[in-house]
Amino acid sequence: MKTQISGQAAADDAVLDRFYAVIPAGGTGTRLWPLSRAAAPKFLHDLTGSGSTLIRATYARLEPLCYGRTLVVTGKLHRQAVCAQLPELEDANLVLEPEPKDSAAAIGLAAAILHRRDPRIIMGSFAADQVITPAEDFQQAVREAVHTAAEGYIVTIGITPTHPATGFGYIRSAGALQVPGAPNAHAVAEFVEKPDEQVARGYLATGEYSWNAGMFVAPVDLLLKHLETNEPELFAGLTEIAEAWDTPERGAVMRRVWPGLPKTAIDYAVAEPAAAAGDVAMIPGSFSWDDVGDFAAIGRLNTASETSGLTVLGDGARVFAESATGVVVSDTKRVIALIGIDDVVVVDTPDALLVTTKEHAQKVKSAVEHLRASGDTDVL
Repeated sequence: MKTQISGQAAADDAVLDRFYAVIPAGGTGTRLWPLSRAAAPKFLHDLTGSGSTLIRATYARLEPLCYGRTLVVTGKLHRQAVCAQLPELEDANLVLEPEPKDSAAAIGLAAAILHRRDPRIIMGSFAADQVITPAEDFQQAVREAVHTAAEGYIVTIGITPTHPATGFGYIRSAGALQVPGAPNAHAVAEFVEKPDEQVARGYLATGEYSWNAGMFVAPVDLLLKHLETNEPELFAGLTEIAEAWDTPERGAVMRRVWPGLPKTAIDYAVAEPAAAAGDVAMIPGSFSWDDVGDFAAIGRLNTASETSGLTVLGDGARVFAESATGVVVSDTKRVIALIGIDDVVVVDTPDALLVTTKEHAQKVKSAVEHLRASGDTDVL
């Protein structure tokens, strides 16, 4: 019996040793403007009061599963900040995009680079700007996802819904799979787009749907196979870049090929067609998950002061409140006084001030769009 147990443990270790993590760190977090901007997107900020930025927390959460085996994909503009926050990251594992090309290019390039290094690699893609607790539950779900991927699946980690959210896509499961090392693995019937509230309530009532958090674990060869089938132009370009990645030609090839790559999301390029082909599985995630999509989320993730009723972020923030609740984020030494106002959101930076409410926090993106259209890009 001991020999059998030891043999199983060795097999588990062998599968997990093939696992590499990929952290796409892109986007500007427009619903968190003016705190999050093109030069300092939300993953570079501490939005939970933990003392750790979102990307640092993501890296630390993955480190026990793949120590030294993590790639970060980010924009050239963020190289210095990312390297400062992740000093242990090797240059060969830092993938810099000359310009944003959406998630299929970012994740696909990471897969192509890893495939060139070892076609047996199982990679996992985890966004840099999500808040997840407890880490141990997340890590167990990833372990199950790796074991499931080793059986020939693209695996997504679905989040157990807590309410009929309309801001997320959903995943419909299709029954349990029998996967060694992954007792919670399910087949995936389909991915569905963001629903309205009535449809979302129907999803929750069936018990078959999970939120799509954009987490994928897959053998790199299978992911690239679907990418080649559905986006052959993108696949060809990424393959050319990957072939030059660990050579002196990396920069020249990247500059020549990257600008012409098509823009598309990994869901459309890989996940949805793979699900239709029966190649997608899901591990349900029972951990707490938040994509910090607006300032109302910051209110959820940070405890309000018992004395003021406000959630306040910012070193040395100077806030006076009387009969007021909500969220204040201050990047200045200016005094902010709030009297007789509930669920307010105030974000004060040296060159821009946002005042709204939690109810309207999702509409901050429209202000960014207006500023961009009017040419006021200096504050974006």
